[in-house]
Amino acid sequence: MNRRSFLKDSSVLAGGIGLSTISSGKESNQSNKSFSQAFVTIDQEKVSFYSEKINSNIKVIHIADTHLFMDDERGAPFLEYSNRMAKAYNETTHFKNRNKTNPNECFENTLMFAKKNKADLIALVGDIFSFPSELAIEWALSKLKDAGIPYVFVAGNHDWHYEGMKGSLESLRDTWIKKRLLPLYQGNNPLMYAYDVKGIRFLAIDNSTYEINEKQLEFFKQQANTGLPLVLMVHIPMYAPGKNISFGCGNPNWRASSDRNYKLERRPKWPEQGHTQTTFNFYDLVFNTPNLLGIFTGHIHKSSIEITNGIPQIVSDDNASGGYLEIDFLPYKI
Repeated sequence: MNRRSFLKDSSVLAGGIGLSTISSGKESNQSNKSFSQAFVTIDQEKVSFYSEKINSNIKVIHIADTHLFMDDERGAPFLEYSNRMAKAYNETTHFKNRNKTNPNECFENTLMFAKKNKADLIALVGDIFSFPSELAIEWALSKLKDAGIPYVFVAGNHDWHYEGMKGSLESLRDTWIKKRLLPLYQGNNPLMYAYDVKGIRFLAIDNSTYEINEKQLEFFKQQANTGLPLVLMVHIPMYAPGKNISFGCGNPNWRASSDRNYKLERRPKWPEQGHTQTTFNFYDLVFNTPNLLGIFTGHIHKSSIEITNGIPQIVSDDNASGGYLEIDFLPYKI
């Protein structure tokens, strides 16, 4: 099976998932869960969620890993940090027709698809940019404005990363979000925020350093306790047994000894001790949140689905090659 075959060669994947819902009290536990049926079907890039807890049809277009790279004279002082990634995706091969294409064309085409199909939301799930280029960010913002569709943005590990620039990952993320990426958050907290669409709450949580901090953990706890149907959007996939280290958030093998790319990406090596306990606590909570419909993510540039404790995680192909997900949330009635 080749790197793009999962969602393309398997026509339909369907599964009945025991989705549970919780009361809106402050604490959730097994005693206040009531279980209802939910189903997920996948046909190539089209994903359909059916649940009794969904009241209205909702269409979301999921975009990750576009890797826009255009730059201008404002980027000249940063060429030593942007040079590698500026060349990485200049020309790509389309994920369906195998024709030559490029990130700009793919992003525009996906936005046009979203508009044509009357999407309720565009989810930008990280690495929309290969580095924090002012020109690329301005261009993307103008295209999103033209599309006229509400959108959410969560950063990936490249959106804010100038390779080789000194500083911790957390400090560099904070710096370049504030200096460049901030307009994409539309006034929301860049590290965590919620967006409601017709009764479903979409959670954008930044795990682009592979880690989760205490405030993010507390934010997710609060959202879980609302009892609302939730959808989690993170750039780095959550750990799944049998998957490689790129499924890094909550991965027990994530640590310095498994970091193969720190020299290539010219960044600090992952910690010797691995994840913080906070990140592991987040992982455990996510897969024990009964009102979580699913997780959508990117990063690995390869379509994938994993189901952990009844909760599906769906990873999209890279938008640099035209990949996207068309996600429909639909009421399920017996």
